[in-house]
Amino acid sequence: MSLAADANSERQLPESLISTLTDLLGDRFSMAGSVREHHGKGEAYHASALPDGVAFANSTEEVSAIVTACAGHGTPVIPYGTGTALEGHTLALHGGISLDVSGMDEIIRVTPEDMDCTVQAGVTRNTLNEYLRDTGLFFPVDPGADASLGGMAATRASGTTTVRYGAMRENVLALTVVLADGRIIKTARRARKSSAGYDLTRLFVGSEGTLGVITEVTLRLYGIPEATRAAVCSFPSLEDAVNTVISIVQCGIPIARCELLDKTGMKMICDYGKLDYSIGDTLFMEFHGSEAGVAEQAEMVQAIAADHGAGDFKWAAKAEDRTKLWEARHNGHYAVLAAARPDQHTMSTDVCVPVSRLAECILATQEDLAQTGLVSPFVGHVGDGNFHMAIIANYDDPEEDRVAHEFHDRLVRRAQAMEGTCTGEHGVGSGKIDYLEAELGEAVDVMRTVKRALDPDNIMNPGKMLRL
Repeated sequence: MSLAADANSERQLPESLISTLTDLLGDRFSMAGSVREHHGKGEAYHASALPDGVAFANSTEEVSAIVTACAGHGTPVIPYGTGTALEGHTLALHGGISLDVSGMDEIIRVTPEDMDCTVQAGVTRNTLNEYLRDTGLFFPVDPGADASLGGMAATRASGTTTVRYGAMRENVLALTVVLADGRIIKTARRARKSSAGYDLTRLFVGSEGTLGVITEVTLRLYGIPEATRAAVCSFPSLEDAVNTVISIVQCGIPIARCELLDKTGMKMICDYGKLDYSIGDTLFMEFHGSEAGVAEQAEMVQAIAADHGAGDFKWAAKAEDRTKLWEARHNGHYAVLAAARPDQHTMSTDVCVPVSRLAECILATQEDLAQTGLVSPFVGHVGDGNFHMAIIANYDDPEEDRVAHEFHDRLVRRAQAMEGTCTGEHGVGSGKIDYLEAELGEAVDVMRTVKRALDPDNIMNPGKMLRL
């Protein structure tokens, strides 16, 4: 959407706030149209919503000063990391200031003996892992995009390795957060466990910037495994692939990654990446451990897969081969965009159900999709019951837009009816705000109470997660 078409373009910031932010940040405060446009759109199909200004912070103290100034004027604050969120988290729905923390990119501390580290919120996961390489440690949470770790904590991100290492919820030990009134708090100490007080760390992990701005993150680290092997294997049907995953999980095999791509998605990533994999319903898998442990895991998984009609495993043991394989999987979003017509976009969405209901949910959704005439690949972190769809449509065409949104609505409600959730990892944002109440009922009122207590003027990322 162009700046001229932006519904927020007539709104102006108070002169006193502009003066305060300019004095504080100099040229790191911008009201330029191109900067606002960059910060007012996301990766997905949501219409742009531009902030009135963009503040680039370099420290927790600067974030505190910015938030304090905005609070004094009742001006919304929208935290911004790398802009890779898929549910409209960074859109300035009510204008205000986009608070960009990408410049907060210091790795503050790494303590190999305790297998943990503390980083500023703008550090990305790839940057951290490159820094850690010589320590023998790594940070495992991998949502695909090279997202900022503050943003990953804010959206409770997970990804391809969650089946073995858990999501951000399990791997964040403590946070530094700036509250809506500018106060700076630390949610916990570095101890691996504590019974002291409310678990504020878990409150802010997944809060999507609606309760405060995360400025520092203390993370759990893991030893780089002695051996790593990856494999790609195709199946006669989507059901066979999903049932293979269910069997792997139920057998307790500690597989590190287990990703599903259907025929449609597999063709898209092969065309985009110029790859020579078979075009079929496919599992991408990775095994971590000792040489003997990895060999045992791989043997057990091959036996299970064979019972479900799997083809030959294509193995990748060298680091460069594994990187190429997982880059292909991670480029799925861009592969879908490349496959779409110029007048089309994608609605990226995800749901998560108990693993025992996964095949039922995917097959019912596959049948539903066929009835609509739409095209959408299935991509799944299926080891934990989570799958994604990128629904391709011309969202400027009223009929296509209606069909796509009605299909999406049925997908979400189907997952919820199976005791699942409207989002396994993308978050609620503005895109799924209407599904939260149906999922959690009275618990949403408790969330509103917490929101009002911490942000009484509703300046922290308003219009996301909760309707007040």
